[in-house]
Order: sequence, then C-alpha cells, then structure tokens
Amino acid sequence: MINKKVQNVSEALHDIKDSMTIMLGGFGLCGIPENSIAELVTKGTTDLTCISNNAGVDDFGLGLLLQKKQIKKMISSYVGENAEFERQMLSGELEVELTPQGTLAEKCRAAQAGIPAFYTPAGYGTEVAEGKEAREFNGKMHIMEEAFKADFAIVKAWKGDEAGNLIFKGTARNFNSCMAGAAKITIAEVEELVPAGTLDPNQIHIPGIFVQRIFQGTKYEKRIEQRTTRKRN
Repeated sequence: MINKKVQNVSEALHDIKDSMTIMLGGFGLCGIPENSIAELVTKGTTDLTCISNNAGVDDFGLGLLLQKKQIKKMISSYVGENAEFERQMLSGELEVELTPQGTLAEKCRAAQAGIPAFYTPAGYGTEVAEGKEAREFNGKMHIMEEAFKADFAIVKAWKGDEAGNLIFKGTARNFNSCMAGAAKITIAEVEELVPAGTLDPNQIHIPGIFVQRIFQGTKYEKRIEQRTTRKRN
C-alpha cells in the first residue's frame, strides 16, 4: 500500500507556485484547511486563483491571503462575510467569478469524476449564462458548465490514514468531499493521522486513491463565523 504521509505542511505544499489554481475546502469557516492557508501566507505565494465556496472573514481563512494581496481571482458562491473581499472586488483589485452554489459543487464533483462538462438550469437567463452554450431538455433551458481545472485541491478532514483514506466530521464534510480528487494533486490535512488499516472501511468518506499527500495538522482554532445562541428563559 502506498504511504502518502508527509511530515508537515511545508513539505505538503512545497511545489505550490505563483499563478496556480487551487481548490480549498470548507464552508464559511467550517472545515477549512487552516494549516495550509497559513502556510500559503508564509510562503508568500501570489497571483493565485482560488476556488472556494466563500472567502473566509477579514482576519481568518482565505481572508488572510486577501489581506496580503496573494489572490488574483476568486471563484466563489457566497462572499458576504468579508469586507476586504468586497473592497478589492469593487476597486477592481480582485477578479471575481460568482457561481451558483450547486453549480460550484457540481463543477468540483465533475472534475473528481473525470466528466468534462454538464448541463444545468441554474443561471439560465442571467449573467451567469453569458457566453455559455444553452440547450433545451424536456422543455426547460439549460446552460453548459465545464468542470474545474485546478492544479491543487487542499482539503481538511477529521481523521485520515497514511494511505490517504479520509473521514469527515459532521458538516465539515461540505465542499471537502467533492474537491478531493478534483485537481491534479490533492493534499489532505487531518486532525488525526493513523496507520493504514486502522480505519473502519465502512466509515471512510473519501478513498485514498483521490489523495496524493496527507499530513497531520496542528493548533486548529475552528472559529465560528456567526455565533448564534438562544436567549435564556
């Protein structure tokens, strides 16, 4: 069995270079690859195209890369929690491609499955459809969307083994699951890394064949984007 374990985040991300396209898992701040984002900030990698559901918040997640002007283009669905993102977009400093959330997920899943394109009704008749092929199916218009083409996918899982098999915890599964294997190289950071054969095969969400490198992360903050509590009676 191939051992895909690398010693740390620096080794895992050593060949990510300027101007590459990177997928990053997570939804809001839930399940984001915190260690990898911090390493990209430290490396100073720039002119990146980032594919992510959102852009974190001003001082955490992808917001850290935005602060340093390391992102050239964001391909996202929801970006409403990041004031710096808004500022850069409105000033023309940042190129933005807003994508319906379901389409974003399917463009990842299609790339993961080796499907080059698909048709969806989402976005037909809007700016999303501009310049795209349209066809009618069963009396309803659809637009053709191409699968993503990314150099790296960086995902975060709760537990993984040295063969790259991954288990996600709760809603942190989100975009991590469909991004794994959807790029030329997939890097997984996990909270707990165990020897191959330790995980129950019936509990594995992503098989190791979709992962090229895996490492154990440290010091996760796991911030809550919007803390909501019930008033006491």
